[in-house]
Amino acid sequence: MREIHKRKRNNIKELILNHIYDNIKIYLFVIIIFIIGIILGVVFTNNITEEQYIEIKDYITNFINSLKQNYNINTVNLLKKTLTNNIILSITMWLIGSTVIGIPIVLGIVIFRGFCIGYTLSAIIAVLGVQKGLLFIITTMLLQNIIFIPVIICMTISCIKLYKSIMKDKRKENIKIEIVKHTLVSFILSIFLILEALIETYISTNLLMLVINVF
Repeated sequence: MREIHKRKRNNIKELILNHIYDNIKIYLFVIIIFIIGIILGVVFTNNITEEQYIEIKDYITNFINSLKQNYNINTVNLLKKTLTNNIILSITMWLIGSTVIGIPIVLGIVIFRGFCIGYTLSAIIAVLGVQKGLLFIITTMLLQNIIFIPVIICMTISCIKLYKSIMKDKRKENIKIEIVKHTLVSFILSIFLILEALIETYISTNLLMLVINVF
């Protein structure tokens, strides 16, 4: 039994590695697009006005102070909100990615998501400092983004592969097959987004509450 499970793991690992190797150029392209979004977010934060900085500082400070005063985070509402956002994102990328003209929009979503992460990271560090900022980021953002970022990248790659396949072979049968593949990949990745929402709601929130008095 152990040998069978080991062979299955090796086969899955081999399939994943072969997939990455066969699509390495697409992976690099999407990752670069995402990094550009992060850089834009950092640059934007570093060039905000004094008034904007005060608003960000007040928001973060008030949030931390409310948690210190034993403010209870409504995990049910947080989970609903996160799940809703993730499902909408997944459906949007699947739907837009299923169209020939949707690739620029999908890449725009990737840049925007990178921008949001870059903006948030730099804003937190600017307000809390490097040490406290990194601790805040690790407890509130790290775990879910370990899942979220690869999922977004893989969804984008699925969209690009669908586009390239349709452009290469425009027969109806091929288009149907490729859309089914894209739909299956999107569905599987959506399951990971549900897991991401659970981690953000129940693990990251509790980690933050454990270290909140440090800030």
